[in-house]
Amino acid sequence: MNGKTLYISAALLVVGGVAAFQWRDELLGRVSSVHTTGSINPGALGSRVSFDQNPIRTNPVRSPAASRVTQSEAPAAEPPVTVPVVDGAQEPTLARVQRAAPVSPDTATPNPPVVDESALRYFAAQGDTARLQAEIARLRALYPGWTPPADPLAVPELRDPQMDAMWQLYANGRYAEVRKAIADRQATDASWQPPSNLLEMVNLAEARQRLVNSSDLKQYNAVVETASNNPGLLTCGEVDVLWRLAEAFVRTDKPERARDAYTYVLSNCDGPGERLATVQKASALLPIAMMEDLLSKEKPGTDGQLEFEPIRDDLARQLVANAGEDKNAIVPTTYLLRLERLAESNKLASDALLLGWYNLRRDKMEDAEKWFRQAKTADDSAAASQGLALALIARDAPRDAEDVMYKWRASSDDSRKTYLASAANLLALDPPVALEPEVLKRIAEEAVSQKDAATAQEFGWYSRAFEQPQMALQWFSTALAWKADDEASAYGLALTYQQLNNVAEVRRLQQQWGAQSQRIANVGRSEPQAPSVATARPAENAPQAQAVMVRRDDVAYTQYANTVSPRQGRISSQSQPSRKTSRCVTSFDPDSLAPQQALQQGWCLMEANRPAEALKAFGSALKGSQETVRSDAAYGQSLAYLRMGLTDNAAISATKAGMDRTKATELQIAILTDRALAAYQNKQYEKALILLDQRARFATERTDLMVIRGYAYLNMKRYGEAIQVFEGPASTGQRDAVRGLSAARDARPSNGPRGG
Repeated sequence: MNGKTLYISAALLVVGGVAAFQWRDELLGRVSSVHTTGSINPGALGSRVSFDQNPIRTNPVRSPAASRVTQSEAPAAEPPVTVPVVDGAQEPTLARVQRAAPVSPDTATPNPPVVDESALRYFAAQGDTARLQAEIARLRALYPGWTPPADPLAVPELRDPQMDAMWQLYANGRYAEVRKAIADRQATDASWQPPSNLLEMVNLAEARQRLVNSSDLKQYNAVVETASNNPGLLTCGEVDVLWRLAEAFVRTDKPERARDAYTYVLSNCDGPGERLATVQKASALLPIAMMEDLLSKEKPGTDGQLEFEPIRDDLARQLVANAGEDKNAIVPTTYLLRLERLAESNKLASDALLLGWYNLRRDKMEDAEKWFRQAKTADDSAAASQGLALALIARDAPRDAEDVMYKWRASSDDSRKTYLASAANLLALDPPVALEPEVLKRIAEEAVSQKDAATAQEFGWYSRAFEQPQMALQWFSTALAWKADDEASAYGLALTYQQLNNVAEVRRLQQQWGAQSQRIANVGRSEPQAPSVATARPAENAPQAQAVMVRRDDVAYTQYANTVSPRQGRISSQSQPSRKTSRCVTSFDPDSLAPQQALQQGWCLMEANRPAEALKAFGSALKGSQETVRSDAAYGQSLAYLRMGLTDNAAISATKAGMDRTKATELQIAILTDRALAAYQNKQYEKALILLDQRARFATERTDLMVIRGYAYLNMKRYGEAIQVFEGPASTGQRDAVRGLSAARDARPSNGPRGG
């Protein structure tokens, strides 16, 4: 394609330039003598914007070099460039442009200014369509009465290799080198002056760079200042600049000016993609009332549909999504009904989820359940199950909630918390419900693996309700081991000890808690018998779903201990020494027992999942002189520390006495596993990888640890290695691995190396 053909298409893009720059002047508070139909009412913007008042220069002084170029002798006559018209006739390009964009009598001048068109000729000769279009728009803005030449190559410019090099540097975006080339030439030829339009274009390009950089750095006041000092950037040819300026207005608490900037684009710019993107960008920043003003600017499409109709669907989704996060956000009824119609017709899980969270946040639990069930039917996901479980808890149906969430309990921390909330609420039903053994077992396993004090406490009350005081003692003690300040569990423990007539333990708890809890101090003093479960359980500790509907990722039970990842370094039962499994005697001080008896007491307490008490027993056993007892006690003490999440203490205990290779290896694996998980949770990804490598020397890496390794690589942006690690477990359907593999592939550059 030659320069002439390129120019023909570019010249047709200048229509509306006069009206466009009237808006720019109004936005910057400048006085404009241009009056064009369809422009924004003068003063509509200027009254709100206060910038410098320097008028736009409309007749710049031309350099001698530029004068020589435009006054050079024209070549021999050449037929005018023509383009085909609809009826097949031929029409001169210049006539077509003039007919498409006639000059207003208000702007026409009897003696049009001399315009430096050297840049037009250069860009046309180079075939640079984009810059040719931009230069036409710039000149039309500076000279409203100017009409582009029919062919910028018809009057050849005198060849100047140095100038060609400067223009090439400009075209390549090397603006500092352009200035250096100008300075070097002036140093050798004092009479030479650069074309004024070259300097103007370099100034404008550098201003654009400053504005974009300020926008990227969120320096919004600098964006506004740069735009005010460079009005040539505020054109349809610089829509990105207009978008950035509009955002800067929003971020500096001037949404009306942002609305006016978006309105200008919709009123003056014709690119369908730019118009659609303008409304999309505005919808993320402007309130709904202003968005309605912008949407009123839409035009009918070729298919008869209004051009912004898809945006209205997206806007409805965005409004409802925001309201799903903020209970006080208001969604106009038209948009809420629009999204409901979309959800009913398209059956997209994403739409149903938005409506589910919206209704859940407003305590409309029946509607929330309806939409979450629809989302779950369309796509059985953790998010749909979590929302449905929360709605069911709020509707006093925790049994269904527990069943819904069990499948997804390990998919995320939020899902795990929601499952435990469902389980705690199920155990807390009043009157209590006799649950199937497999349900109780899976709830207990999850509570133990997550060290969830809230669920352990509810197990204590549940056990008391079914007259199992020994079981209640174990669960209340476990809850206190996981959450030492859990007053409700201490109260339940005191009541249960009183029920068992263990006066010594009641007194011990009263001494420990009496100053903090009056009800614990009163146990056994004012009531001859232990109260029933219904009256004993503190009302403030009963799970209440409605009390915690604060965020959509929260759960219906608020008393959660800080969860620690499950201890993956499990010790085989074969390697543990034989021990009694009968009920542990807790009334004796372990130091008063013989080492062998203290050891047995320690293992009994471990069986009851009371590691804190077991530590004391194992410590007493370590004082003995028999080597086998000391070895077993050191081993047991290490396990107790591991169960409590104290990995460093476990490592120290492992050195207190010699033990056989099997036990030592198992402890080493467990300790390295815990340390690797702790390092990963603390975002020490490189350390986590080192610890996983050390663990791999002793045992084959399990799938869950492979996933941890993959996410460590992913967080370190070592995408190739992450992909290699994730591929194995992902092939088996492991959900976290599948998600990690997708994230790593998306994050890795398309041509990036496998290692990065």
